[in-house]
Amino acid sequence: MPETKEITDAYTLFADLGAEVQIPENGILSRTLFNGNHVKIVAFGFAPGQELSAHTAPMAASVHILQGEATLTLGKESREVKAGAFVHMAPALEHGILAHTPVVMLLQMYKQAKRPADQLVNL
Repeated sequence: MPETKEITDAYTLFADLGAEVQIPENGILSRTLFNGNHVKIVAFGFAPGQELSAHTAPMAASVHILQGEATLTLGKESREVKAGAFVHMAPALEHGILAHTPVVMLLQMYKQAKRPADQLVNL
């Protein structure tokens, strides 16, 4: 089987992102795929019924649902999403996810897009 990950000084390539993410029978697994000066990218695998409860982060972030169906909490709103959904979130936006089926999610955290600590609030 060919290698699915390639790292050079110029790029990091995952030829098959799905092969990098496992969905546990119960619980949530996460794996950091890239951690650079400006962005951190983490892949998550959720078993059905698993939840990351609503929380805030000091930096902007985006979520891309690669597989499955879930409810995303975005501020005071809830959205039903499935594979292909993408959301970009401003710093300090309260967010969470509840997996209805096995879910694979890609989280990108933008380290340079931070809100000053004195401006952070829970929405």
